[in-house]
Amino acid sequence: MVIFCSRKLLWASAITLLPALSLWAQPTAAGPQQQAILTLPALIDSATHHLPVLLQKQALVNAAKAGVTDARHTFLPNSYVGDELSVGSDNALPGSYYSFGLIPSVSSGINPAGNSQAAGGNIAFLFNEYELVNFGLKKATIQHAEANTNVSQADLDRETYLLKWQIGKLFLEIRKSQYQLSIDSENSARYSKLYTVIQAVTRSGIKPGADSALAMAELSQSRTVYNQTNGQLRQLLQQLSYLTGITADRILIDTTSTESNLSTLNLTGLPPDSSLPANPLLDYYTKEKMLYQQTEQLVRKSYLPKILLTGITWARGSSIDYQDNYKSVPTGWGYQRYNYLAGLTLQYNLFNLVHRHDKQAIIHQELVASDYARQQQQLSLQNVGNKADEGIRTALKNLQEIPVQIRSAQDAFNQKTAQYRAGIINLVDLTNATFVLYRSESAYVQAVSDWLSANLDKAAANGGLDTFITSIK
Repeated sequence: MVIFCSRKLLWASAITLLPALSLWAQPTAAGPQQQAILTLPALIDSATHHLPVLLQKQALVNAAKAGVTDARHTFLPNSYVGDELSVGSDNALPGSYYSFGLIPSVSSGINPAGNSQAAGGNIAFLFNEYELVNFGLKKATIQHAEANTNVSQADLDRETYLLKWQIGKLFLEIRKSQYQLSIDSENSARYSKLYTVIQAVTRSGIKPGADSALAMAELSQSRTVYNQTNGQLRQLLQQLSYLTGITADRILIDTTSTESNLSTLNLTGLPPDSSLPANPLLDYYTKEKMLYQQTEQLVRKSYLPKILLTGITWARGSSIDYQDNYKSVPTGWGYQRYNYLAGLTLQYNLFNLVHRHDKQAIIHQELVASDYARQQQQLSLQNVGNKADEGIRTALKNLQEIPVQIRSAQDAFNQKTAQYRAGIINLVDLTNATFVLYRSESAYVQAVSDWLSANLDKAAANGGLDTFITSIK
């Protein structure tokens, strides 16, 4: 279960510091249209309907479902109907031959000498064949198709889960950048005010003119840092746009909800591991193993004997009568005799034992490989969870210290500003105080971001990602 910091600690930090970092909290106008605030679930929903890779995997799921229907239809009876009108000689000799799949003649006449006179003939047939007993092959085939569908669905679920995880991290990173941008903006404004104060002090002769030049350099540096943070934020928005299909200028993420996020996660946490659904990252390998097991069963059933029920009826016509008199060719194109035949056939290849052994050896090794792949994935998720626990503990310790830093740094900055105006300290002392305040505020944003990101990783590792997303929206 995810480790959460105490309610009192997070609320104290959030109430004290978050309101000061709300520069980007409210939606702003973008051209003639108003931007809408996008929640994390809304961004994920947009991505799942936009990315072609998910649509591709959904199509594969649909194909696998169609494969189940095809497997059921595989065992329908085989029925063939045919009708042949023929013109040819009836000049045969006694003796057997192997037809190689092609019978050159259906004639039966035997003459003392060669006879090339043409005769007309007609034969029509209806043949039916049905696997009456296949010793469980039908059931094994259908179950194999269903197992393949489950793997395709699990693959789609895994890809969707990874996408949710990726967007969740990107969402938190964007909010962190927005907070950092507000800090950089206020830091630049702080240097701008200091520059005004320093100009006044240097013009009065209290401080040397070099202080004004150094203050301008610090102000320019703060603007450079702001530009870098803003550029990083724009890149993150472009990445989110790629995933969701929403243009970057239409993406607006609310930062005021961070305070409620801390409270919600602290109050609810994630459910115990036993109540969590199966992690899709592990469930895929479970379904894959089941598919190999069904393949093994299918191979075993495929090489068993089959009992076939066959039946055929046919009609025959010929222009040669029973006394070997040749009549006109068209007289043989009608039906003159009718016959039927039915029977049971036992079919078995004597080398099936060899073939089955070979196939089972292949499937067994694929099954072993799948089991190892699941173990590797499980180890990876355990590693992610353990690292997340360490990240949470570190962030909690930092969240205990940083509010003290910020209050102390703010007091020091105010004192140093007053002392500089009075000519007691030099510019280096003042800029050091300014930097300490900026560093403390940035450290708080980093600590909150680390805490949320570690909780996200922990939730993803133990299968509680959807619960986390619902809480963090």
